[in-house]
Amino acid sequence: MLLRQLFDIETFTFTYIIAADFGKEAIIIDPVESKVDKYVNLLNELGLTLKYVFDTHVHADHITASGKLRDKTGCITLIGQETGAACVSKTVKDNEKLIINGLEFTVLRTPGHTQDSYCLYTSGMVFTGDTLFIRGTGRTDFQAGSPVDQYYSIVNKLFTLPEATIVYPGHDYNGNSSSTIWEEKRFNPRLAGKTVEEFKVIMDNLNLPSPKLMDVAVPANLKCGLI
Repeated sequence: MLLRQLFDIETFTFTYIIAADFGKEAIIIDPVESKVDKYVNLLNELGLTLKYVFDTHVHADHITASGKLRDKTGCITLIGQETGAACVSKTVKDNEKLIINGLEFTVLRTPGHTQDSYCLYTSGMVFTGDTLFIRGTGRTDFQAGSPVDQYYSIVNKLFTLPEATIVYPGHDYNGNSSSTIWEEKRFNPRLAGKTVEEFKVIMDNLNLPSPKLMDVAVPANLKCGLI
């Protein structure tokens, strides 16, 4: 398998390019609009044909590159069916399968950060968007977020994956790049040994400022970033 993890320092966003091998079809997860040319250049260098762009949810902290990548490559843009984003090529639902040159990805609905949050699992790795971070979780205080939903999405869905599964998050603010399900079950301070009630108290008292780009990014992302 070919995996590239790319980082946008302005928004602390991880973007992932995955393919079975050089010269094959690829999927991009959570691309950032300002990095379109970088993605296209890397795809060309690796001989990859972009088949899918998958946004894990309607982002509030950056503008997606999905629309521009579709215009440039003819790829299929994907997002969860709960978003109401009419701009995408196709919406996906829980447990739907995506096949890319023999690689099978399972779409996992994981509401909580937002009501339309999804993760993407393939054997040995899971791309968790803003649902599960390394030693943290995505906030739950806007876009119909719910700490109770997030707790059960993580504990009853992500934490039931094989413990060796590598966790690739949508963001990191502390210099980490990946983790494992085993680690997060034991060492994530918001989750390890916590009840849903305790988790809700933590999430309800984060008192975080609104994302700087929220008023721009959300409406833009409902149009696949094409504004």
